[in-house]
Amino acid sequence: MNARPLNRRLFLQNSRALAALPWVGDLPVLAADAMPQSVKELWADFDPSADALEVELIREWKEDGGVFRHVRYLIGHFKGKPARMAAIYGFPEGTKEKLPAVMHIHGGGQRAFLHEVKLLVGRGYAALSVNWGGSGTGKPPFNASEKSELGDPNTDWGAVDPSQLNVQGYFTLLPGPGQFFEDREHPKNNNWYLLTLGCRRGLTFLEQQPEVDPQRLGVHGYSMGGNLTMYVAGTDGRVKAAVPGVGGQGWRWKAHEFIGGTALQEQIKGDVEIFRRTMSFESYAPLIRCPLLHRSATNDFHGWMDDVYRTNALLEGQPRRYSWSPHLNHRLTPEVAVTLPLWFDHYLKGGPSLPETPRSILTLAPTPVLRVTPDFKSLPVARVEIFYSVDSDPRARFWRRANVIREGDDFISTLSLHTHDLPLFSFANVVYSLPKPESLAAIPGYAKPVTEVCISSLLHSISATEVKQAHPPLTAKPTPLIDDFSHGLRDWYVLNEGNATHQQLWTRKVTDPLWRGPDGSTLQITLKMPQANRMSFVLQQNEWRSYRGRRRTFVCTKEIEGSDAEQTLTLALKDFTSADGSPANWVEIDQLGLCAHFADQGPSANQAKLWKGSAPQFLRLAWNG
Repeated sequence: MNARPLNRRLFLQNSRALAALPWVGDLPVLAADAMPQSVKELWADFDPSADALEVELIREWKEDGGVFRHVRYLIGHFKGKPARMAAIYGFPEGTKEKLPAVMHIHGGGQRAFLHEVKLLVGRGYAALSVNWGGSGTGKPPFNASEKSELGDPNTDWGAVDPSQLNVQGYFTLLPGPGQFFEDREHPKNNNWYLLTLGCRRGLTFLEQQPEVDPQRLGVHGYSMGGNLTMYVAGTDGRVKAAVPGVGGQGWRWKAHEFIGGTALQEQIKGDVEIFRRTMSFESYAPLIRCPLLHRSATNDFHGWMDDVYRTNALLEGQPRRYSWSPHLNHRLTPEVAVTLPLWFDHYLKGGPSLPETPRSILTLAPTPVLRVTPDFKSLPVARVEIFYSVDSDPRARFWRRANVIREGDDFISTLSLHTHDLPLFSFANVVYSLPKPESLAAIPGYAKPVTEVCISSLLHSISATEVKQAHPPLTAKPTPLIDDFSHGLRDWYVLNEGNATHQQLWTRKVTDPLWRGPDGSTLQITLKMPQANRMSFVLQQNEWRSYRGRRRTFVCTKEIEGSDAEQTLTLALKDFTSADGSPANWVEIDQLGLCAHFADQGPSANQAKLWKGSAPQFLRLAWNG
């Protein structure tokens, strides 16, 4: 793993990791200074098993039925200097048989997590959580609850730096001062290349452990770790099951037509075509040779929903599933989160399979209808939820919940439109009852046993041109009533649920043309709140729509009297203030928040006032005037 590895053909003959890939026989022989033109060419000269790992045991302890170790292994040598990865490894205490093993890859700004290892160890796996973001500055690689101490060896990338201390490295192929692999434009200068290499060495660590069955390896990651899951699964034949989360979709380099052709996720520096062919996820997806489950949130800023489907559709013949948390951004509901261990249980341990992707058909004539057929053979169907939207931007779109009726084995929703000038998007979540509660208690935020699992349909996208040509009847009309809460919070998402002092309710309903605020109107909020408290009402303008205007946050904080009777608050635009003093408008509002506490405008706003009594009961939200 020097800057220019040699003996590639020897690698191919001796490496099981490379031999497992179906395209190995087609690997080209490149000149030393040739520019790779594909994923295959980029990775042809790397054998993850060629060099010794030089494993360091930093600490070992036992708890909760598992044996856990802080370790560090050799990634490789770059520019003549070693690079080493810190990690947490664990396996069930007293194990006497070879175990399946899973590697966890953390997200941006995070670290290796003991709780991720514990979740899997508790289910009978060996597990490794790699600390790719460690800076090597002498800080503990993990936190105190993970038995890390100041002075413990951390990840040290040596002469290169693909961590978030070198942010520009994620978007470039160009060389730079001291931090990059090559001294010329090359895909190996991109951070994702080096991080993927380090994670593939993590698989080598796992397969060399005496407790591990090297034929049963899995990988999962969240956010930037979701990206790396796709890279690793697309380049390493040892991966037998993969679960990317809120990340790992392609076309991040491209200006997207569905939002006006202007919004880019990443501004690539260097040859964009070379980046596309060697580093973009849609070029890795066709090379993945294992079952893949994608968990995400419908409004994720990092894993754009539409592109997740476009990318994963390129997998060739591999089982795949989708599980989406509606309305959320970068968070998962329990019935979505639980798909991860169940996916690995099936493909690495021979456990029951998850339900198949529900069949779904969207028709426009004579009226728009989504028809969904669940997999009734696997688990009992608890409910079917059908969503649709007319917003082209996956990050900001509001997902309308359609009424569902059952006809035999089909669940059907009529999708009411108000115009022929907008596109139509729709998908379904089928929620199944689990045969027994599943525990995710090792993971913060999932204390309660999980009793249901969510499997999502494919995403249906119909262009405005197609809608106009079909000319379905228009049965929806804008209404001043935003919500009467007769369906609870189905159009909202909740942050800090159960913590009355910090609880926040959010909806994107106000960005939808059916519920957008008319000019000159006021916002009326009817609620019950027995004791007096202070609340903040928050408007977020152009949440992700930089192509439409500047992102701003407007806040109205009010002291509300306590009363057992209903009370109605009336808020005008002038009641909301922003940090820069700019005026608000209803038209560009993407989110509305009803917050017990909201900290966004200076130190004084950061001090939460202890909530008195029960949380407010919201009864009606409407525009007036």
